[in-house]
Amino acid sequence: MKEKISIIMPVFNEEKGIAGVIRDIKNTLVSCNYEYEIIVVDDGSTDQSVKMALKEGAKVITNKRNKGYGASIMTGIKNSDGEFVAIIDGDGSYAAKDLLNLTRHIKENDMVVGARTKPGINEPFLRRIDKFFLKKLASYLIEMKIPDLNSGLRIMRRDRLSEFLRILPKGYSLTTTVTLLFLNSDFNVEFIPIDYKKRRGKSKIRPVHDTLIFMQLIIRTVIYFNPLKVFLPVSIFLFASAIFILFYSRFIMGRVMDITTIVLIVASLQLLATGMIADLIIRRTK
Repeated sequence: MKEKISIIMPVFNEEKGIAGVIRDIKNTLVSCNYEYEIIVVDDGSTDQSVKMALKEGAKVITNKRNKGYGASIMTGIKNSDGEFVAIIDGDGSYAAKDLLNLTRHIKENDMVVGARTKPGINEPFLRRIDKFFLKKLASYLIEMKIPDLNSGLRIMRRDRLSEFLRILPKGYSLTTTVTLLFLNSDFNVEFIPIDYKKRRGKSKIRPVHDTLIFMQLIIRTVIYFNPLKVFLPVSIFLFASAIFILFYSRFIMGRVMDITTIVLIVASLQLLATGMIADLIIRRTK
């Protein structure tokens, strides 16, 4: 009996692309070595997205109100039964042929991510800058190069993913969180280069707001696994700043700024102690 892939598609007002995406998946995955189901989770759409998805034969689950990208994916997971879970956007930016390619690599991995690293991919310049700095921050914190931090095209083993369902966020940062959780857990993760086309319809991403959320999520997730990686550099920076101020005020200004120096040293020691305690707690609970 073939293993099954549950393809989860979170949708919010994607009437311009959803029908084509579903047809593309059904036409392409006929050569797939797995059974599959397509589950569209409508996140309170006000257009014809639901009607079009039903017409194309997809299973549709409707949220009565807009709950968020991550919440919709989790709803889809809870209403699916495949051994593997795939996610893909309904805006036409990801190709079904790339999803098919990912299925060929999932047997030997816990997660396969479609990495938007091919030359000439269609992505706004500002988004590229945001993603560059976010990838650099995440790669530094987990000490591993990450080709694509938040790709919306990936396949995961259900049993691995289910370990983290209780801590996954409800917004767009879900994909970033899943990437970091799998890598920090030493699961087998493979990144496969894919195409990324111009989306159909209007993007729901808020560049500044979502970038700040992603940064917060990256730091929080790393603290969850390796708190010293965050606390130690900040502690060293504060201690070095205290020493610099001490010498600068003594030899350049002619007076010692002792209060500022003491505050910075105490703050650095407190951060170091907090990081070490958190690290001990995590190691004892593993």
